Amino acid sequence: MGKVKVKKKETRIDMTAMSDVTVLLLTFFMLTSTFLQKEPITVITPPSVSEEKVPDQNLVSVLVSPEGKVYLAITGSKDSTYKSETVRGDILKNMVKSYNEKHPSNKISLTNKEVEEFSKIGAFGVPMSQMKKWLAMDIENRDKALEQGPGIPINMNEDPDNPNEFQMWIRAAYNSLNPELQETMVRGKGIAIKADQTTPYSVVNIVMDNLQTIKMNKFSLMTALKTEEE
Repeated sequence: MGKVKVKKKETRIDMTAMSDVTVLLLTFFMLTSTFLQKEPITVITPPSVSEEKVPDQNLVSVLVSPEGKVYLAITGSKDSTYKSETVRGDILKNMVKSYNEKHPSNKISLTNKEVEEFSKIGAFGVPMSQMKKWLAMDIENRDKALEQGPGIPINMNEDPDNPNEFQMWIRAAYNSLNPELQETMVRGKGIAIKADQTTPYSVVNIVMDNLQTIKMNKFSLMTALKTEEE
């Protein structure tokens, strides 16, 4: 009697479905992820025991270097209506208007292209008189200008009717078209001061005093979580 031949089964596994799932997951994470913006200075925050997190949207971050230079980073909402690019462009327009009202003899004018370029920048810190020149630079020279420049002009100012440029930027953010950013600023969640651990308190105090002068009395101080050894 002849042997019965057993039909060999194919060992190849169809990975088409798995590939489709992988592509869908990759697309999902690309569309929903928030990429960290490059900061003009490296800031190592001091440690603390607080575990309260600073929001990653509708936030004005005030970066303070050990030398006392001040920079701003602005993020909007994750939805398309008040996304970061739209909010930054609107804030810049508010700032230009306020600056020109205060300096009628030295008005500045920015094109729509320059406003659009600014809206793509996560952090900035140049005097308004240099803004047009700064936006015309390529990315490499723009970063160098931030490192070597004076930052956003700020001083110990207690006159809310005569704000300095830092205070004008904060007001421009508060008066932006994004009501969610305004709400978080009122509740004290929309402004976060991020200073290096070596920055003298006197420097940070100037920033806090500036905010309080324009009635922004609620804000956060960003720190790093202490370890058990600390």
